[in-house]
Amino acid sequence: MENSPRLQKLERLLAVEPNDPFCLYAMGQEFASLGQTESAIAWFDRAIAADPDHAYARFHKARALESLGRLDEAKASLREGLAAAERTRDGKARSELASALDSLEP
Repeated sequence: MENSPRLQKLERLLAVEPNDPFCLYAMGQEFASLGQTESAIAWFDRAIAADPDHAYARFHKARALESLGRLDEAKASLREGLAAAERTRDGKARSELASALDSLEP
């Protein structure tokens, strides 16, 4: 794993609480920022498994998939994120997810 101080801190937090959705999501964000897209997707998947209503993990997973040209998977992740945002009544997330989905559909 990278020697990033932020990754090290997140690893320590995950050692205490391995299924913390926020930490799992943050790991995905860190790997995405390092350009390690496949690892980022795996971390976003872990965040989603820990919290199926984590709309932003689905949003950023979709962005990572899009960057790899995996558009059908990206669209599916955005649709799942929209459903999560609806369940949690998160209007801001719903709006961002809908906009991202619109940008991928002809």
